[in-house]
Amino acid sequence: MVKNNDLLAVGHTALDYIIKVDEFPKANFSAPINDMKTFNGGAAANVAIVGATLGLNTALVSAVGGDFKNSDYYRKMNDLNVNTESLIIVPGETSPTAFVLTNNNDDQISYFYWGAAKEFAESKVPKKTIEESEAVHLATGDPDFNWKCSKEAKENDLLISFDPGQDLGMYSTEKLKDVLENTTILFGNHFEIERICDSLEVDIQGLRELGPEIVVKTCGANGSEIYSNDDKIVIDAIKTTAADPTGAGDSYRAGFLTRFLNGESLYESAKFASTVSSFIVEEQGCQTKAPSFDEAYERMSEFYKN
Repeated sequence: MVKNNDLLAVGHTALDYIIKVDEFPKANFSAPINDMKTFNGGAAANVAIVGATLGLNTALVSAVGGDFKNSDYYRKMNDLNVNTESLIIVPGETSPTAFVLTNNNDDQISYFYWGAAKEFAESKVPKKTIEESEAVHLATGDPDFNWKCSKEAKENDLLISFDPGQDLGMYSTEKLKDVLENTTILFGNHFEIERICDSLEVDIQGLRELGPEIVVKTCGANGSEIYSNDDKIVIDAIKTTAADPTGAGDSYRAGFLTRFLNGESLYESAKFASTVSSFIVEEQGCQTKAPSFDEAYERMSEFYKN
Protein backbone atom coordinates (compact mmCIF):
# COMPACT_ATOMS: atom_id res chain seq x y z
CA MET A 1 0.00 0.00 0.00
CA VAL A 2 1.42 3.38 -1.03
CA LYS A 3 1.61 5.82 1.90
CA ASN A 4 0.17 9.06 0.53
CA ASN A 5 -0.42 10.72 3.91
CA ASP A 6 2.27 11.49 6.47
CA LEU A 7 -0.42 12.13 9.06
CA LEU A 8 -4.14 11.41 9.26
CA ALA A 9 -5.99 13.58 11.81
CA VAL A 10 -9.24 12.16 13.18
CA GLY A 11 -11.79 14.26 15.04
CA HIS A 12 -13.55 17.60 14.93
CA THR A 13 -13.61 20.25 12.24
CA ALA A 14 -15.49 23.24 13.62
CA LEU A 15 -16.21 26.91 13.43
CA ASP A 16 -14.86 28.69 16.50
CA TYR A 17 -16.51 31.70 18.09
CA ILE A 18 -13.67 33.25 20.09
CA ILE A 19 -15.15 35.45 22.80
CA LYS A 20 -13.31 37.70 25.24
CA VAL A 21 -14.79 38.73 28.58
CA ASP A 22 -13.39 40.40 31.68
CA GLU A 23 -14.67 37.61 33.89
CA PHE A 24 -17.00 34.62 33.69
CA PRO A 25 -20.47 35.30 35.08
CA LYS A 26 -21.96 33.37 37.95
CA ALA A 27 -25.08 31.27 37.33
CA ASN A 28 -28.14 33.39 36.51
CA PHE A 29 -25.98 36.44 35.80
CA SER A 30 -24.67 37.91 32.57
CA ALA A 31 -21.38 39.50 31.55
CA PRO A 32 -20.54 41.88 28.71
CA ILE A 33 -18.59 40.53 25.74
CA ASN A 34 -15.57 42.66 24.88
CA ASP A 35 -14.78 41.01 21.56
CA MET A 36 -16.15 38.18 19.40
CA LYS A 37 -14.81 36.79 16.15
CA THR A 38 -15.39 33.65 14.09
CA PHE A 39 -12.49 31.46 12.99
CA ASN A 40 -11.81 28.08 11.42
CA GLY A 41 -11.12 25.47 14.08
CA GLY A 42 -11.71 21.99 15.41
CA ALA A 43 -8.83 20.06 17.00
CA ALA A 44 -8.30 17.56 14.18
CA ALA A 45 -8.61 20.19 11.47
CA ASN A 46 -6.19 22.46 13.35
CA VAL A 47 -3.58 19.71 13.39
CA ALA A 48 -4.17 18.92 9.70
CA ILE A 49 -4.06 22.58 8.60
CA VAL A 50 -1.04 23.61 10.68
CA GLY A 51 0.75 20.37 9.76
CA ALA A 52 0.11 21.02 6.06
CA THR A 53 1.38 24.58 6.39
CA LEU A 54 4.57 23.17 7.91
CA GLY A 55 5.00 20.79 4.99
CA LEU A 56 3.37 17.53 6.13
CA ASN A 57 1.10 15.61 3.78
CA THR A 58 -2.01 15.52 5.94
CA ALA A 59 -5.42 13.89 5.67
CA LEU A 60 -8.55 14.58 7.70
CA VAL A 61 -11.48 12.52 8.93
CA SER A 62 -14.22 14.77 10.31
CA ALA A 63 -18.01 14.87 10.26
CA VAL A 64 -19.23 18.14 8.73
CA GLY A 65 -22.49 19.71 7.62
CA GLY A 66 -24.04 19.30 4.18
CA ASP A 67 -22.96 22.75 3.03
CA PHE A 68 -19.33 22.43 4.15
CA LYS A 69 -17.96 21.84 0.66
CA ASN A 70 -19.25 25.28 -0.33
CA SER A 71 -17.33 26.98 2.47
CA ASP A 72 -14.12 29.01 2.50
CA TYR A 73 -12.84 26.56 5.10
CA TYR A 74 -13.09 23.66 2.65
CA ARG A 75 -11.41 25.73 -0.05
CA LYS A 76 -8.55 26.46 2.34
CA MET A 77 -8.08 22.74 2.93
CA ASN A 78 -7.92 22.16 -0.81
CA ASP A 79 -5.43 25.01 -1.27
CA LEU A 80 -3.15 23.30 1.28
CA ASN A 81 -3.65 19.88 -0.34
CA VAL A 82 -5.18 18.39 2.79
CA ASN A 83 -6.67 15.02 1.81
CA THR A 84 -10.42 15.35 2.52
CA GLU A 85 -11.61 12.21 0.71
CA SER A 86 -12.79 10.64 3.99
CA LEU A 87 -14.83 13.58 5.28
CA ILE A 88 -18.20 12.45 6.61
CA ILE A 89 -20.76 14.76 4.99
CA VAL A 90 -24.08 14.97 6.86
CA PRO A 91 -26.88 16.58 4.78
CA GLY A 92 -29.34 18.71 6.71
CA GLU A 93 -27.00 19.24 9.64
CA THR A 94 -24.56 22.02 10.50
CA SER A 95 -20.86 21.58 11.08
CA PRO A 96 -19.71 21.48 14.71
CA THR A 97 -19.45 24.87 16.40
CA ALA A 98 -17.34 25.88 19.39
CA PHE A 99 -17.90 28.88 21.64
CA VAL A 100 -14.64 29.61 23.49
CA LEU A 101 -14.74 32.23 26.23
CA THR A 102 -11.46 33.64 27.58
CA ASN A 103 -11.24 35.93 30.60
CA ASN A 104 -8.57 38.42 31.66
CA ASN A 105 -6.57 35.65 33.35
CA ASP A 106 -6.48 33.63 30.12
CA ASP A 107 -8.72 31.01 31.73
CA GLN A 108 -11.12 29.42 29.28
CA ILE A 109 -14.63 27.95 29.24
CA SER A 110 -15.84 26.22 26.09
CA TYR A 111 -19.26 25.20 24.82
CA PHE A 112 -19.36 22.81 21.90
CA TYR A 113 -22.26 21.98 19.59
CA TRP A 114 -21.55 18.63 17.96
CA GLY A 115 -23.96 19.00 15.04
CA ALA A 116 -22.80 16.71 12.22
CA ALA A 117 -20.21 15.13 14.53
CA LYS A 118 -22.99 13.12 16.17
CA GLU A 119 -22.68 10.89 13.07
CA PHE A 120 -19.25 9.68 14.21
CA ALA A 121 -20.90 7.02 16.35
CA GLU A 122 -22.53 5.35 13.34
CA SER A 123 -19.74 5.94 10.83
CA LYS A 124 -17.42 3.32 9.41
CA VAL A 125 -13.70 3.47 10.03
CA PRO A 126 -11.91 4.86 6.93
CA LYS A 127 -9.70 1.79 6.48
CA LYS A 128 -8.26 2.80 3.12
CA THR A 129 -7.22 6.26 4.34
CA ILE A 130 -5.66 4.75 7.46
CA GLU A 131 -3.74 2.20 5.38
CA GLU A 132 -2.42 5.02 3.18
CA SER A 133 -1.06 6.95 6.19
CA GLU A 134 2.19 6.81 8.13
CA ALA A 135 0.61 7.96 11.40
CA VAL A 136 -2.81 8.69 12.90
CA HIS A 137 -3.59 11.49 15.34
CA LEU A 138 -6.76 11.05 17.39
CA ALA A 139 -8.11 14.40 18.52
CA THR A 140 -11.36 15.45 20.20
CA GLY A 141 -14.26 13.41 18.88
CA ASP A 142 -16.40 10.36 19.56
CA PRO A 143 -14.57 7.94 21.94
CA ASP A 144 -15.85 4.76 20.23
CA PHE A 145 -14.92 6.03 16.77
CA ASN A 146 -11.48 7.05 17.99
CA TRP A 147 -10.97 3.65 19.57
CA LYS A 148 -11.98 1.85 16.36
CA CYS A 149 -9.58 4.03 14.37
CA SER A 150 -6.79 3.33 16.88
CA LYS A 151 -7.40 -0.39 16.57
CA GLU A 152 -7.27 -0.26 12.76
CA ALA A 153 -4.13 1.90 12.84
CA LYS A 154 -2.38 -0.48 15.23
CA GLU A 155 -3.20 -3.44 13.01
CA ASN A 156 -1.39 -1.52 10.24
CA ASP A 157 1.62 -0.84 12.52
CA LEU A 158 1.17 2.93 12.39
CA LEU A 159 2.34 5.49 14.92
CA ILE A 160 -0.73 6.59 16.88
CA SER A 161 -0.93 9.84 18.84
CA PHE A 162 -3.88 10.58 21.09
CA ASP A 163 -5.15 13.87 22.50
CA PRO A 164 -8.60 13.56 24.10
CA GLY A 165 -8.46 17.24 25.06
CA GLN A 166 -11.64 18.74 26.40
CA ASP A 167 -13.59 15.59 25.45
CA LEU A 168 -11.71 13.62 28.09
CA GLY A 169 -14.82 13.52 30.29
CA MET A 170 -16.65 11.56 27.58
CA TYR A 171 -14.32 8.58 27.98
CA SER A 172 -15.21 5.86 30.45
CA THR A 173 -12.23 4.45 32.34
CA GLU A 174 -12.33 1.28 30.24
CA LYS A 175 -12.62 3.12 26.92
CA LEU A 176 -9.73 5.38 27.89
CA LYS A 177 -7.62 2.32 28.68
CA ASP A 178 -8.62 0.72 25.38
CA VAL A 179 -7.38 3.71 23.37
CA LEU A 180 -4.23 4.13 25.47
CA GLU A 181 -3.30 0.48 24.82
CA ASN A 182 -3.02 1.36 21.13
CA THR A 183 -1.33 4.73 21.64
CA THR A 184 2.30 5.55 20.87
CA ILE A 185 2.27 9.21 21.98
CA LEU A 186 -0.19 10.70 24.48
CA PHE A 187 -0.60 14.48 24.37
CA GLY A 188 -2.32 16.53 27.04
CA ASN A 189 -2.02 19.75 28.99
CA HIS A 190 -1.03 19.55 32.65
CA PHE A 191 -4.65 19.49 33.80
CA GLU A 192 -5.58 16.67 31.41
CA ILE A 193 -2.56 14.47 32.16
CA GLU A 194 -3.19 14.86 35.90
CA ARG A 195 -6.85 14.00 35.40
CA ILE A 196 -5.97 10.90 33.36
CA CYS A 197 -3.52 9.74 36.00
CA ASP A 198 -6.05 10.30 38.78
CA SER A 199 -8.77 8.50 36.85
CA LEU A 200 -6.58 5.46 36.20
CA GLU A 201 -4.86 5.66 39.61
CA VAL A 202 -1.36 5.70 38.14
CA ASP A 203 1.63 8.02 37.97
CA ILE A 204 3.36 9.00 34.71
CA GLN A 205 5.38 5.78 34.64
CA GLY A 206 2.26 3.74 35.30
CA LEU A 207 0.51 5.63 32.52
CA ARG A 208 3.29 4.73 30.10
CA GLU A 209 3.01 1.08 31.12
CA LEU A 210 -0.61 1.10 29.94
CA GLY A 211 0.49 1.78 26.36
CA PRO A 212 1.97 5.15 25.41
CA GLU A 213 5.73 4.97 24.95
CA ILE A 214 5.84 8.77 25.10
CA VAL A 215 3.77 11.18 27.23
CA VAL A 216 3.88 14.86 26.24
CA LYS A 217 2.55 17.30 28.84
CA THR A 218 2.17 20.95 27.86
CA CYS A 219 2.23 23.49 30.67
CA GLY A 220 1.33 26.79 29.01
CA ALA A 221 3.81 29.55 29.76
CA ASN A 222 5.84 27.05 31.79
CA GLY A 223 6.79 25.09 28.69
CA SER A 224 6.37 21.37 28.20
CA GLU A 225 7.57 18.05 29.62
CA ILE A 226 8.20 14.87 27.66
CA TYR A 227 8.37 11.48 29.40
CA SER A 228 9.90 8.43 27.70
CA ASN A 229 12.49 5.72 28.27
CA ASP A 230 15.01 8.57 28.31
CA ASP A 231 13.23 9.89 31.39
CA LYS A 232 12.06 13.51 31.45
CA ILE A 233 12.81 16.30 28.99
CA VAL A 234 11.84 19.87 29.92
CA ILE A 235 11.40 22.50 27.20
CA ASP A 236 10.98 26.20 27.94
CA ALA A 237 8.13 28.06 26.27
CA ILE A 238 9.10 30.83 23.89
CA LYS A 239 8.25 34.19 25.41
CA THR A 240 5.97 36.20 23.16
CA THR A 241 3.07 38.62 23.34
CA ALA A 242 0.01 36.38 23.47
CA ALA A 243 -3.25 37.66 22.03
CA ASP A 244 -5.23 34.41 22.32
CA PRO A 245 -4.21 31.00 23.76
CA THR A 246 -6.82 29.12 21.70
CA GLY A 247 -5.19 26.57 19.40
CA ALA A 248 -1.79 26.59 21.09
CA GLY A 249 -2.12 22.94 22.05
CA ASP A 250 -3.20 21.72 18.61
CA SER A 251 -0.40 23.64 16.91
CA TYR A 252 2.09 22.17 19.39
CA ARG A 253 0.95 18.68 18.39
CA ALA A 254 1.24 19.53 14.69
CA GLY A 255 4.74 20.93 15.17
CA PHE A 256 5.88 18.00 17.28
CA LEU A 257 4.61 15.40 14.83
CA THR A 258 6.05 17.28 11.85
CA ARG A 259 9.56 16.83 13.24
CA PHE A 260 9.12 13.47 14.94
CA LEU A 261 7.69 11.78 11.84
CA ASN A 262 10.74 13.02 9.96
CA GLY A 263 13.10 11.25 12.32
CA GLU A 264 14.00 14.02 14.77
CA SER A 265 14.59 13.40 18.47
CA LEU A 266 12.03 14.10 21.17
CA TYR A 267 14.06 17.12 22.25
CA GLU A 268 14.20 18.64 18.77
CA SER A 269 10.55 17.82 18.11
CA ALA A 270 9.46 19.51 21.34
CA LYS A 271 11.52 22.65 20.65
CA PHE A 272 9.94 22.94 17.22
CA ALA A 273 6.47 22.30 18.67
CA SER A 274 6.90 25.05 21.25
CA THR A 275 8.03 27.41 18.51
CA VAL A 276 5.03 26.69 16.28
CA SER A 277 2.60 27.33 19.13
CA SER A 278 4.35 30.65 19.88
CA PHE A 279 3.22 31.91 16.46
CA ILE A 280 -0.37 30.77 16.92
CA VAL A 281 -0.97 32.61 20.20
CA GLU A 282 0.16 35.93 18.72
CA GLU A 283 -3.15 36.36 16.88
CA GLN A 284 -6.74 35.30 17.49
CA GLY A 285 -7.76 32.02 15.93
CA CYS A 286 -6.26 28.54 15.87
CA GLN A 287 -4.90 28.77 12.33
CA THR A 288 -4.60 32.50 11.64
CA LYS A 289 -0.84 32.75 12.09
CA ALA A 290 0.26 29.23 11.20
CA PRO A 291 3.94 29.57 10.25
CA SER A 292 5.81 27.96 7.40
CA PHE A 293 8.49 25.44 8.30
CA ASP A 294 11.25 27.97 7.56
CA GLU A 295 9.63 30.66 9.73
CA ALA A 296 9.29 28.27 12.66
CA TYR A 297 12.79 26.86 12.25
CA GLU A 298 14.35 30.32 12.17
CA ARG A 299 12.59 31.40 15.38
CA MET A 300 13.46 28.10 17.06
CA SER A 301 17.14 28.46 16.16
CA GLU A 302 17.22 32.00 17.52
CA PHE A 303 15.49 31.22 20.82
CA TYR A 304 17.06 27.82 21.62
CA LYS A 305 20.64 28.81 20.82
CA ASN A 306 22.03 26.38 23.33
